Amino acid sequence: MAQPPGRALIVGAGLAALRGAESLRAAGFSGPLTIVGDEPHPPYDRPPLSKHVLTGAVAADATTLPGRHGLAADWQLGTAAVSLDRQARTVRLADGRALPYDRLLIATGTRARPWPNPHEGRLSGVFTLRGRDDAAALRRALAAGPRHVLVIGAGFIGCEVASLCRQLGLPVTLVEPGATPLSRVLGSTVGGLIGAIHAGHGVAVRCGSEVEWLEAEGGRLVRAHLVDGGSIATDIAVIALGAVRNTDWLEGSGLSADCGGVDCDARGYVLDTDGQPDPHIAAAGDVARFPHPLYGGRRVALEHWSHAVAQGIHAGRLLAGAGPEVPYGALPTFWSTQGDLVVKSAGLTEGADAVAITQGDPAAGRFVALYGREGRCIAAVSVDSARWLPAHAELVAARAPFPPRGAATDRPKAVTILEPGLP
Repeated sequence: MAQPPGRALIVGAGLAALRGAESLRAAGFSGPLTIVGDEPHPPYDRPPLSKHVLTGAVAADATTLPGRHGLAADWQLGTAAVSLDRQARTVRLADGRALPYDRLLIATGTRARPWPNPHEGRLSGVFTLRGRDDAAALRRALAAGPRHVLVIGAGFIGCEVASLCRQLGLPVTLVEPGATPLSRVLGSTVGGLIGAIHAGHGVAVRCGSEVEWLEAEGGRLVRAHLVDGGSIATDIAVIALGAVRNTDWLEGSGLSADCGGVDCDARGYVLDTDGQPDPHIAAAGDVARFPHPLYGGRRVALEHWSHAVAQGIHAGRLLAGAGPEVPYGALPTFWSTQGDLVVKSAGLTEGADAVAITQGDPAAGRFVALYGREGRCIAAVSVDSARWLPAHAELVAARAPFPPRGAATDRPKAVTILEPGLP
């Protein structure tokens, strides 16, 4: 089994980094392995942070992932990487040290997009939710019984937090500039159906609205002012405006990277600014932007748990020199628990020109939506209907004709083709 010489360095200490390290070792790499993380915590599971941790069912420090102790790795936690010198093959840390590498895995992930006004973003009562410490702080605030919670942004995290507030019996308003919740990801047709479910559970859904500024008294949030002149009295605001990929430290390295991710070739090697792969560097997880074979080689960067696992494993084998260097192209899958509502997806909705409800009934709050592009299935989303999703995922993986042919149990007799309403 082939094995690269020298030192392996992984920058990032999340799920993709851990699975990459495990894969590197499993593929036969026995050299020195160093793992760098900007947070002081060992790798932990992020999905519970916006769910069980906020309810208090799971403590934030109980989300640590197993497996790190068997890696024979040197863990450098609590110190961020600040620059990469590819000629010297070193990564410089914030404390001034330079770590050498012969094989480098970039798995720096993302951070929460902050509120655009830094002063307002630091007010007492204003939160983002990305890391373990964020979740612990927000949990304490929610447990204190706020009079009202405002969630700014109705993506998956925003919807999860809003529904969780209703579980806790807290009044909550969800503000979103788009036409519906989740419209940027699922389109306004399916997003509208999910939004109606949230509204039925008591979430005050205000779409087509935008918060302009946050007002404080004595350094504490008291009110959010809207662009249209209205305002919302609130003592907690959760900023859920998406994520920013952690690529700043790669500036000046000669790699092709920007706020949308670091570019990789089909195998997983990182590209330089001339479009040439660096055979010593791979990337995995949220930060990696790569050509997906299922979508015509379109470059995508995915923030999915299953993707971090699969691409981390692939990158570890790649850097270990184990097996053929095949393109990475796992089918993207994702899930979101929003109160008692479970949303799961397979494939990517971007570019869809049609959507159809192919199982269940939206009026009952349980259905599957299948997305098509140019007569082919490209994605499927299930709402409280996970048992139907695997069959739809097979259609997506096979790029089967859209709309689907043939009969199926619980499929509407007449499948109506709708506009997806994607931006």
